[in-house]
Amino acid sequence: MAKKLKVRLFEDAVAWFKDHSFDVLEAPGASHRVFLKKYHCSAAIERTDNSGVKIFAYPGYLINGEISKLVDHGYQKVLQTTKAEYPATADHLKALHDFSEELKEGLGMISLYNESLGTVSEAYVYDRVRDRDLPESERPKRPWQQSAAIKKRPA
Repeated sequence: MAKKLKVRLFEDAVAWFKDHSFDVLEAPGASHRVFLKKYHCSAAIERTDNSGVKIFAYPGYLINGEISKLVDHGYQKVLQTTKAEYPATADHLKALHDFSEELKEGLGMISLYNESLGTVSEAYVYDRVRDRDLPESERPKRPWQQSAAIKKRPA
């Protein structure tokens, strides 16, 4: 059965987060943006033009004061910061999952079935799909594509 979503205004969302034990920190120099912290995870939300709310910074685990990015390498999930990568433990993933679910509830967003089963990474970087997210013109030629181009050349 489909349920109606409770879309929240920015002020209502901020009040909800404060009522549910989130640390709400105003972004320096931006009155329309706040950082949310809980479970040692963080994300940023901002006010839209119509007083709505949207996610500005994707949820991540806090490492040395920086919001890390969860990256899936296929064989290992890692928390990536601007300085290093750290293996993601089960505790990290549980905290991120709980934080993300509560963030969606606070914003009045839909929680999708596949996301509720476990943690969803911000990026998937498997060896076999490297550079697939780039536009086709910027992707490097694969060996089988290079040999096909050589065969098509006129003699």
